Amino acid sequence: MSSEHKRVEILWPDGQRSVSHKGEDWLVAARQAGVHVPTGCMGGSCGACEIDVDGTTVRACISTVPAPASGPLKVELATDPYW
Repeated sequence: MSSEHKRVEILWPDGQRSVSHKGEDWLVAARQAGVHVPTGCMGGSCGACEIDVDGTTVRACISTVPAPASGPLKVELATDPYW
């Protein structure tokens, strides 16, 4: 299996685990896991879809699932009182 299709385990905020692939869009990975990530999509400029992945904040609409350093990627939903 090429590194482009490496399977990645994801731990979501509700405790659910899912498997995605390195390079897959975060919004696709979340949707397949049944996790709602709010969007107000303006091409990555609004910040409504920010998630924390292993402590790093990314915008789910313009970011992809990375290969983990070790173990599952832990995702937390960012909270914004305006979204």
